[in-house]
Order: sequence, then structure tokens, then C-alpha cells
Amino acid sequence: MKIISTTKLFTATLCVAALVGCQGGSTSGGAKTEGKKEGKVLAEVNSGSITTGDFDRELKNLPEYLKAMADTPQGRKEMLDTMVIRELILQQAGKDGLDKGAEIEEKLQDLKKRLIVESFLKKKVEVESKVSDEDMKKFYEQNKDKFKSGEQIKASHILVKTEKEAKDVQAQLKAGGNFEEVAKKSSVDSSSAKGGDLGWFGKGSMVPAFEKAALVLKEGQISDVVKSDFGFHIIKLTGKRPAGVRPFEEVKEQIKGAIMPTKQQEVFQKIKDELKKTAKITIKEDVLNNVSVKKEDPKTDDKKAVEAPKPAAPEKK
Repeated sequence: MKIISTTKLFTATLCVAALVGCQGGSTSGGAKTEGKKEGKVLAEVNSGSITTGDFDRELKNLPEYLKAMADTPQGRKEMLDTMVIRELILQQAGKDGLDKGAEIEEKLQDLKKRLIVESFLKKKVEVESKVSDEDMKKFYEQNKDKFKSGEQIKASHILVKTEKEAKDVQAQLKAGGNFEEVAKKSSVDSSSAKGGDLGWFGKGSMVPAFEKAALVLKEGQISDVVKSDFGFHIIKLTGKRPAGVRPFEEVKEQIKGAIMPTKQQEVFQKIKDELKKTAKITIKEDVLNNVSVKKEDPKTDDKKAVEAPKPAAPEKK
């Protein structure tokens, strides 16, 4: 089982988003406030602020796997902390004059062009590259051997950081608490958004301590506290199935993911052909042939790294 640091993921994602600015954010170093702030203030950062509107926009732009992480108290706290750090960086950059200049403007214009092209293609491709159930069923029937699996189990879990928290969770469950609701409220894993559901998996998919505890459970049974490198788990077994071909409904999204790239490529090619058909394009081959790509000289250390090792001198006899 792989659990990645939520903070690292948020930081990476929000830093990429920072390329287009902290939406609605104000900085004390010269950066202008863009538009009226929406929602209630979540955090005041020097002369700037982060509002619920800013937070909602960031959440909307997150990948799906990060949205699940943000749907927990700890995840929301870490996401806001990352936004605060980004706002501080933007403010300091403004003070240092790094938010202005020809290079910044040039990069912003390049980024704007890319975003417009991306928006155009996304709209066109999404409309025209639909994958039908018939397409998926045909793929399934022709590739059933690819969907064979060994014996599998389905489980949910609640992951907490300390043994005390795990025992508190265990007490809630023994007192009649609903496993899924407790997972949503208490688990620090991204699966908490789905009530702790981890889906189906076979041997070797999870860390040894987790797998060993899960495999001996009966369907519907809840484990004792299980310690792993990620923290303390309480596991609930929700299903078992023998080896065989996985049913179509279960692999439907997987099939869609396999077909979609080819569909999208076909649509993209169609768009290119249609645009060129009505356009007047003249390619200056002589100019193109004289265009050279400038390469920066590698640093001294880099040169050493790519140089072939010299043969050793023969020993004197």
C-alpha cells in the first residue's frame, strides 16, 4: 500500500498553479489584487488574505486523487497551509521586483497561449471522443485474458497516526459506530472520502502487516489495531472472490482508460485536418532549414560526466 505525503502533493500542485498567480490574492510587494475577493476570509497573510472563494477555486483545479485528500480536516489544514506559503512567496517576490519585467511578461504570454489552446482542444476532444458501452464491451470480449486475476479480497480501513487514536476508533466501532462514517471523520488516508474503501486487491498489493491481517478476516469482520509504517490501521473485510476473469462492470473504467487515448488521437488528427483545410498556410522551407537550435555549454562537472573514460596506461615491464 502506497501512501504519499499529502503536504508534498499539495505543494507540488499549488506551486504549478502559482504560475498563473494566486487568484484573488493581494501582495504587499507590488503585485496587484486581481478582482474582488469572494467568500469569507480563511487566513490573513500580512496585507493579503485567502478566502473561501480562493480555497474553492484551488480545490476545483486539483486532480481527483488530491480532492479526496482535501476532504478531511487534516487535508484541508495542509492545503490551506500550502496556500499561505505560496502567498508569502508571491509577496516576497513582489518586494524583490520579480513579478515584473520583460521575461515574466513573455512567459505569461506563452502560458496564456498554451492555456487557450488547451481549453480549445479539451472542449473539442471531450465532446467528440466519447467511448460508448458497445466499444468497451467489444474490447472486453476481445481481451478477456487481460482481465484475469488471482484470488482477491476487498477491504476498507481507518488509518490514524497513533495507537491511542486507533483504540479510540476501535471503541467507537464496538459501541455500534458505522465504519464508513467513522472512516470519513477520523481516517487520515485519502480513502476516507469513500468511507475507507480500498477496492479489490490481491496478494502483494499491500504492505505485509496490512495484508497479513486482512487475509485472515472473514467477510464483514473488523480487525484489531494493525501497525504498519504508515500508522495504525483498523481493517474491515468487505468481500472475497476466487481467481478468474473480472466482470465487465468492474473493469469498465479501466477499459475506457485504455481506449480513450486512441480515440482522442483520432479526434485531434481530425481537428488538425479540418483547421488546415480552410487555412492559407505557406511554409518557408529555406528559412526553416537555416534555423539552428542553440545549445548551452555544459558545466565543467557535466562535461566530465559525459566524457568517455580514458583507457588506463599499460603497466611498464
